[in-house]
Amino acid sequence: MISLRARHALSVSTLVVVLSSLLLSCSGSPGTTSSDEESPVRKTVSAPATEEPAAPSTVEPAPGAEKVRDAFARLQATYNDGCTTPGNCEYFLGRVLDELNSLDKAMKADPQGPGHFKEPLAWNVELRAELGDDSSFENLKKHQDLLTGTRDKINTWMQGHPEDYR
Repeated sequence: MISLRARHALSVSTLVVVLSSLLLSCSGSPGTTSSDEESPVRKTVSAPATEEPAAPSTVEPAPGAEKVRDAFARLQATYNDGCTTPGNCEYFLGRVLDELNSLDKAMKADPQGPGHFKEPLAWNVELRAELGDDSSFENLKKHQDLLTGTRDKINTWMQGHPEDYR
């Protein structure tokens, strides 16, 4: 018979293995490029085991629409990446653009309405106007400061509105 302590240790180690495999499946390889395919980061997002689950929001987005907090969490995850690793810059810049676009859609679909997210939506409009329809690596690299600057401004704005992402 397995003791309670041994069962607990087995459960914890199993959880660590599962979370590790999820984390590995979420990381992009250096050769990964941005395309119309869904970002690997969006496929699985898990909270650390030490965090308490977030309280359910009283305001739900439209059916099928992503919640602002989920899109914002993925945008924040781009802070752990960058163009400093050789071969990763194309993936990183494409990911930041993808996450900004997802957050834009989530804000527009939020029940509070786009008026609640006036500033972040305006910053995204400015970004899209500058980038045009060109999401090539060369164009994203040329506008890297604008891309990461827009991310940073939205992050600062969201930090002042914790009710939108908790």
